[in-house]
Amino acid sequence: MTASAIDANAVTGTLPADWEHQPPAKPSARRLLGLYLLLGFAAGLPFYMFNAVLALRLSKHGVDIVIIGFFAWIALLPTFKFAWAPLIERYDVPGFARFWGRRRGWIMLSQLGIFTAMVAMAFTSSDKSLPLTALFAILLAFWTTTLEVAADGWRIELAPTQAEQAPIVAANLWGYRSAMVAAGSGAVLVAAWADWTIAYLVVAVAAFAPFPILAAMRPAREGANGRVTALLTGVGASLVILLAATLVTAGIGWLLLSAAQGAGISAKTNVTPIVLAVALLPFVLLALALPRINRLSADAIARKSGFAAPYVELFWRYGYAVLAVLAFVSLYRMGDVLTLTLSQVLMNDRGYSLHQIGVAQGVVALSASMAGVALGGFLSTRLSLGWTLGIGAVTAAVGNWIYVWLAYSAPSDFVLYTSVAIDQFGNGFAGTVFVIYLSMLVSPTHPAAQYALLSGFAFLLPRLLAGASGSMQTQIGYDGFFLLSGALSFAAIFLLPVIARVKGRIAA
Repeated sequence: MTASAIDANAVTGTLPADWEHQPPAKPSARRLLGLYLLLGFAAGLPFYMFNAVLALRLSKHGVDIVIIGFFAWIALLPTFKFAWAPLIERYDVPGFARFWGRRRGWIMLSQLGIFTAMVAMAFTSSDKSLPLTALFAILLAFWTTTLEVAADGWRIELAPTQAEQAPIVAANLWGYRSAMVAAGSGAVLVAAWADWTIAYLVVAVAAFAPFPILAAMRPAREGANGRVTALLTGVGASLVILLAATLVTAGIGWLLLSAAQGAGISAKTNVTPIVLAVALLPFVLLALALPRINRLSADAIARKSGFAAPYVELFWRYGYAVLAVLAFVSLYRMGDVLTLTLSQVLMNDRGYSLHQIGVAQGVVALSASMAGVALGGFLSTRLSLGWTLGIGAVTAAVGNWIYVWLAYSAPSDFVLYTSVAIDQFGNGFAGTVFVIYLSMLVSPTHPAAQYALLSGFAFLLPRLLAGASGSMQTQIGYDGFFLLSGALSFAAIFLLPVIARVKGRIAA
């Protein structure tokens, strides 16, 4: 196909007939590591801004701890990314995809969404309207998650084996965690120096920095032209998509808030039993569906095509063992999710200043987290996944329990920095081996959708419980809360002998 043909299609808005048959341009190993370091950076910057930093911001504004816990449910959005992951597998972003390909097109759209949502959070940083704060935080979580779905699918396509995955995952998590910690620390320090509006604007600009780098990269197919046309078309289409997403999210949010108020749910409601019942529902529904899925033939339509095909194939391949796998992945990161929700709120209640918290979440957390990521990636190339997963569960549990010490100790820099360092080391190690484990479970036929389901389900129960963390803290205190979170992380070890024997069926 000629360059002029590509240019013509860039103008008309259609893809060439033989586009899908052209081999994609695969980066070299070194460039691939750099690319995923960059993508990890792009996804990590926004995470704390709708999570831990937002919780600290609300705490500083005097919002009740139970309501702060409810805001943790915003982090539930990534657990449902399987609901729109097939769209990312199947559809292109107009304009961007013609030059940069489907995966990068979604990544670029997501970066525009991240930037606009964070700017909106900056100009509503007084939190006088909590529903408005929640709206923009949800949009930030949605676009951050969409970026991760596209990047994860591309990563698994480019590096399908455990040996190839380990260095890429480590690079990705280095970028992710360094950006996440830098954003969290930087935002807190800027807020201490200026205010929350400036803090969110600074992080928004930093989060947008990878966009021009992606726009300057080589095309997805050799010989493609029309970069400027694709960029302008893509930006225009993206603005329409962002507006539509905002309107839909606002409408759904209004309905949910109305339903919650109608049901009498408030800051005084003990939502923990309700949360546990909701969390068990997916396991019950899946257990009921598995007998029928197991009987599907290799050529069944449900396994080959349609929106549900990636998920049906996953459940068919692992059969009833998928229940043990899902139970394990639900437990493995639970303690870290619960700890993240209230750790900075605890620091604020113990009297630590924004400056102290910012330093702790900066160089201390970054150094410890990177050490954990590096060791996790290294051991994953030397040991079996069973051993590395077990070590990760122990280090994560210790990192959760360390906050009991912080809760009882008199405020001091040593206590604060040591606690954060131990927590972040365990978090980095466990996070690395966990990503590798999930990557090995998916089929190369549906990498993005299946990884989205597994990684989303892994955080469903933890983030449901995180929304009840404020209620839990009022009943068992900070010490009981962090003891419980560490125990839940450690409990994943008891499922290791079961999941180590899980093998997927091979289609005839």
